[in-house]
Amino acid sequence: MIEMFEFEFMRNALCAILLVTPLFGILSTMVVSNRMAFFSDSLGHGAFTGIALGAIFGVGSEIFGLIIFSIIFALLITYIKNKAHSGADTVIGVFSSTAIALGLMLMSAGGQFNKFSRFLIGDLLSISQEDLIYLSIVFVLVFVSWIFLFNKLLISSVNKTLARSRGIDTQKVESIFAVILAVVVALSIQWVGILIINALLVLPAAAARNVTNSVKAYHVFSVATALISGLTGLFLAYELNSAAGSTIVVCAAAIYFVTLILKPRFVK
Repeated sequence: MIEMFEFEFMRNALCAILLVTPLFGILSTMVVSNRMAFFSDSLGHGAFTGIALGAIFGVGSEIFGLIIFSIIFALLITYIKNKAHSGADTVIGVFSSTAIALGLMLMSAGGQFNKFSRFLIGDLLSISQEDLIYLSIVFVLVFVSWIFLFNKLLISSVNKTLARSRGIDTQKVESIFAVILAVVVALSIQWVGILIINALLVLPAAAARNVTNSVKAYHVFSVATALISGLTGLFLAYELNSAAGSTIVVCAAAIYFVTLILKPRFVK
C-alpha cells in the first residue's frame, strides 16, 4: 500500500479524495433530506451541454464553461420549479432531457464525441497540482457557506411553511445551495465521471439515514461513508487497475447495503 504513493499521480489522487469526499458527504445530507436526487442527477446530465459550450466558445477550458453553465442551469431549474404549476420532477425532467440531448448533439457534431468521452467515466488519477489548488479553494468556500446555510437548509427541509414563518427566504436559500451543488459537481465531474456522479451525492446520506437517529450522527456518518468509500475505492482501483470513480461508488453502495441490512436494529 505504501508503494503506491511513490507515484505523484497517486499522491495527488489521495489529496483529491480527502478534499472531495467530505464535500460529497455533507452535500449528500441535504440532497437526500430535500429529495433532490433527481435534481443533482440533472446537473450531471446538463454537464454534456456545459462541456460542449465551453469547447465551442473557447472560454478558457471545457471545465470553466461547464461551471458557468452548471450554475446558470441550476438557478434556472430552481427558479422555474418554484414558479411553475407543474410538478418539480416534471420541470427537472424537461431540463435534464433537453440539456443532455443538446449536449450530445453539440459534442457529436463533426465526429468530435471521442474528444469528450473521458468525461463519461472520469479519471481521478489525472488530477494535477493546479486542480488540487482549485479543489482546496472550493473546499473552504463550501464549508464556510455551510456554517451560514445549515440551519436554514435544515428548517426548509423539514417544513418550508415553518421556514417562511421564521423569515427565511426558502427560494434564495435553495438557490444558493443549488449553486454550491452545481460548482462541486462541475469541478468533480472530470475525475468522477458524468455517469456516476449522482451516486456520490445520494449514497453517503442514504446509508447514514439507515443507521442514525440524530442530525449530528446523520451528518457525521454521511461524511465518514463518503471518505471511507473514497479511500477504499482508490486503493482497490490501484490494485484492480479499474476506474477509480466507479470503484469508489461501488464501495459506497456496499456500505449502503450493509446499513440497509442493519436498519431494523437502529430504527425503533
